[in-house]
Amino acid sequence: MSSRRTRTRKHRGHRGITFARIAVLALVLTIALVLVGSASAYAVFQSWLKDLPDYKSPEAFQVAQATKIYSADGVLLARLYLENRTVVPISEISTDLANALVSIEDERFYQHPGIDPEGLLRAAFVDILAGRAEEGASTITQQYVDNTLLRDERLDRTLRYKAREMYLAVQLEKQRTKTEILELYLNTVYFGEGAYGAEAAAKTYFAKHAKELTLPESALIAGLAQAPSRLDPYDNPDGAMSRRDEVLKRMLRNGHITQEEHEVALATTLQLKRAVEPEGGIYRAAYYVAHVKKLLQQEFDQALVFQGGLSVYTTLDTKRQQMAEDAVFGSLGRAGDPDCALVSIDPKTGYVVAMVGGRDFATNKFNLATQGRRQPGSSFKTFVLVAALEDGMPPNRYVDSSSPAHIPAKPVWTVSNSEGRGRGMITMDSATRSSVNTVFARLIWELNDKAESGAAKVSKVAKRMGITSDIPAYPSIALGSQNVTPLEMASAYGTLATNGRHVGPVTITKVVNPSGKTVYENKAKPEQVLEPSIAYAATQILEGVISGGTASRARIGRPAAGKTGTSQNYRDAWFVGYTPDLVTSVWVGYYKTETSMLNVHGGRGFGGTLAAPIWAKYMKNALANVAKNDFLKQAKPKYKWKSEWDSRIQVPKLTGLSRGAVAEATAESGFAIIYTEEYNATVPRGFAVSQNPASGSRLKSGGTMTVVISKGPQPATPVPPPVTPPPPSDPGTGTTP
Repeated sequence: MSSRRTRTRKHRGHRGITFARIAVLALVLTIALVLVGSASAYAVFQSWLKDLPDYKSPEAFQVAQATKIYSADGVLLARLYLENRTVVPISEISTDLANALVSIEDERFYQHPGIDPEGLLRAAFVDILAGRAEEGASTITQQYVDNTLLRDERLDRTLRYKAREMYLAVQLEKQRTKTEILELYLNTVYFGEGAYGAEAAAKTYFAKHAKELTLPESALIAGLAQAPSRLDPYDNPDGAMSRRDEVLKRMLRNGHITQEEHEVALATTLQLKRAVEPEGGIYRAAYYVAHVKKLLQQEFDQALVFQGGLSVYTTLDTKRQQMAEDAVFGSLGRAGDPDCALVSIDPKTGYVVAMVGGRDFATNKFNLATQGRRQPGSSFKTFVLVAALEDGMPPNRYVDSSSPAHIPAKPVWTVSNSEGRGRGMITMDSATRSSVNTVFARLIWELNDKAESGAAKVSKVAKRMGITSDIPAYPSIALGSQNVTPLEMASAYGTLATNGRHVGPVTITKVVNPSGKTVYENKAKPEQVLEPSIAYAATQILEGVISGGTASRARIGRPAAGKTGTSQNYRDAWFVGYTPDLVTSVWVGYYKTETSMLNVHGGRGFGGTLAAPIWAKYMKNALANVAKNDFLKQAKPKYKWKSEWDSRIQVPKLTGLSRGAVAEATAESGFAIIYTEEYNATVPRGFAVSQNPASGSRLKSGGTMTVVISKGPQPATPVPPPVTPPPPSDPGTGTTP
């Protein structure tokens, strides 16, 4: 790509000597006529100056600048740009480079008022003799005007355009000092290879800052301004070196260097080194930066995002980000391993401190953390639990866990437990620790009332807590049938970590423009969306999931709570857990094919075996320097029972169960069982024939039940042997013969 000034010369050159002679001489004549007061010429000149850009505005001469994204700990994460430019003060640019550009581009820069009549005449003479555009006549000031104020008019290369350019150059010289104009120019000019300005050029050709450039390096870069594409030192080193030597000659002639410096510089060989800019200008945490970039484009005009030189301050903690990446890729780094996403949030502020959105951003830019909506499985049961608590059910509320459960929806919804059977009447607390499907299916249906379905209540709870995806009011949401993202799940569980106060996820804290003005500042405030006692009750239950439930591999040696999740056919494995200081969600699965994880490192893909260990590895490191805070205890909720009947335990169906199964099914209920036995021709020995109270009735915990156990068929009554009458006695002797 050639510079704008170079493109201008090429455009003029195609028209040959006629254009060169007419254009340049007519321009000189026009200026002369204006100076002697020709009324008609003056009128034409004034007409050309109509509708000029507002050159008096401080923003008038701004150039496109890269937007910089910083982490919370001050690390540069990315540069977003259409033009690779880093604006620096002239004090941060080599004096040799400044002198070199003045020598080769505008050697009377410090003497002229913005236009150079002598240069115009010289250029006209050279172009006419050559028959083409050989010599440029634009001053540094004119070039800067061309690249800024008149950039939208650059295709209109006529006398009118040139007059406007010259007029604005003179006006700029009245507003700014020569040093200020030179600084502006040094940050604007295109040097090839996508590099705009001195700093970008120094990085592109010599992998150093502009202030560190040597004399020969400065001369080479200065020479590129004439024709960046043709003189590209990577493609045309001989041409670039020849131009460099011409720049050095001009510097010597203008007294900027000594003869000795000139000779040493001429003898210096070309040694290029490119400071490689990462793809998309992203240095760290590519998926996180991609999410920030998306949010910026939603908040600001795209031109401002990529050309406005914004400074964007984010919530990312680079140390925790590295810990997250180590936990994910250290656990799932083998060929053929499933994908993984991790999101970690400070629940008190909503600040997203770490995000892993995929394995390799260069090959796959789909962000699993923010875009990867997948079934959360049993990790969604937490919202059913909260809805039940809000509805007045205490943690020790008993629910039937028998399997299968036939939920009388339309059509009938049949739910089975993963282990294939139930344990009779168990508490919500116990059902959550063991993640019993049939209990939560029955709970969401039991939450139905005349005003609203239980599914609608659960959906609203999820929304209040931080789920933003659409959650239709189907009973199946109790088992995580609707897709959500890891970011949403982390945000929602954070509501429990703060006793019911929710603040949405925050990635950008502040945006500042180049003049230092704050143009955006995060003002998100926590909102109390759950009663503190409800949130605390849920947390106490979820602590049991880690201490003695399905997430034993998530133990980290400090108070923590959470819930595992495994979707149908082992396609998704989740663990979402939290402490008072940090909430983190982990999802594992094959995002493209949704393949069942039947053999990952020798085991099936359960949330407790795949996601929970990754969570624990990250959280241990991320909280290593944080005090082991416990959850802030809250007063118990004042449950308002609908009736005395609701406070009793539903009696499970015991008939047909073995005596051992009856004992197991009633163990958590605290029922006192009186066993009686009877013969029964149809029920096998040792199995329950009948029960009292009947299945479905309600009984207080500790109440007495009677269960009749079969002794098997009643044995047949034995037939007595026939009685043989004694023989008659001998009358004579009284003895038997």
